[in-house]
Amino acid sequence: MTLIQEKVNQTIDILKEKDVDLWLTFVRETSGVRDPALNFILGTADLTWETALIFTRSGKRIAILGRLEAEAVERLGVYDTIIPYDTGVSQALRETLTQLNPRQIAVNYSPNNVHADGLTHAMYLKLQDYLQGTPYGARLTSAEGIISAMRGRKTAAELEKIRRAVQITGEIFEKTFAALRVGMTEIEVSEMMHAWMNEAGVGAAWPLESNPAVNSGPDSPVGHSGPTNIKIQPGHIIHFDFGVKYEDYCSDIQRLVYVLRPGETDAPAEVKRGFDTIRAAIENLRAGLKPGLKGVEIDALARQTVLAAGYPEYMYGTGHQLGRVAHDGGALLGPLWEKYGQQPNQLVEEGNVYTIEPGLAIPGHGYIGLEEDVVVRQTGPAEYLGAPQKSLVLVK
Repeated sequence: MTLIQEKVNQTIDILKEKDVDLWLTFVRETSGVRDPALNFILGTADLTWETALIFTRSGKRIAILGRLEAEAVERLGVYDTIIPYDTGVSQALRETLTQLNPRQIAVNYSPNNVHADGLTHAMYLKLQDYLQGTPYGARLTSAEGIISAMRGRKTAAELEKIRRAVQITGEIFEKTFAALRVGMTEIEVSEMMHAWMNEAGVGAAWPLESNPAVNSGPDSPVGHSGPTNIKIQPGHIIHFDFGVKYEDYCSDIQRLVYVLRPGETDAPAEVKRGFDTIRAAIENLRAGLKPGLKGVEIDALARQTVLAAGYPEYMYGTGHQLGRVAHDGGALLGPLWEKYGQQPNQLVEEGNVYTIEPGLAIPGHGYIGLEEDVVVRQTGPAEYLGAPQKSLVLVK
């Protein structure tokens, strides 16, 4: 069974679970605007003309599409009914919906999950126009819950790909730590890691300009701005944020190095205390990361650990879902801030893969941020998908 077939079978089960009669993905010219859901139900193939991909709670899988693309979609072995057209999709779409007579039609718009928001405004208007004179235009509803569950509940095959991505990321980190030298620039370190990515045959989990992030010392800008010409110096914390893409699935890992000053055999007490605080925050959150809880409730487990230790609040969510992209949508482990909408109020589910990434700054030394990738289990703490960093890496 292919991964697409596996995800489509999962989708039918989700429709039954959520008591939704029909899910419709309506697209055109996917080389221009590509609905994120297509990767799971169509693969990497492009569509040119208007296409309706339909899944029903009863198990029907229907593709209404241009005749020239019908053969390629049929070869996927996913759709049991292929309806090709020559001049327009609307008649076949209306006839199909009339035959199925769904109580509700879930379509791909979402205020909370960007990966469930693939239906453009123009295509929504077209759909409404095509459904004029039928009762079905009034039955459209958001497919957010369906797509979030389908993307978020990782199958065994998906988990293995993420595990491998995490493993390769760890191997590149180990090579990097061994090669670090005082006087190297952040950019030089980044270029070295890019070479090892090429050697491993993997892509980048986000654009190479800021992947990896390499932050050496207190003056390096932490975030998505990319490495600079700042040079590694004794007394610096070096913070890394790095992820690879292996067979379309991503890792997202942060690691920490301390550069020893002359005469030092260990990091200063304030650096070690910061590291230990972040490690405790990760473990507290991991222990409480269980299905059925809201993201905001779980975020608090790490956030309060950092605050209770006397450090300022970090101004981002503690964790996001991980999958085909580094930020995979769905329930967010974060506070109820405007920028996150309702994502922190959504429930964590078994099989979700999350990052855990609290952070804090140590004046005069740099930024302490660790990030681990974990999968949510029904009972017990979330499971690490790779070996976590439990101690500072020390470099002379």
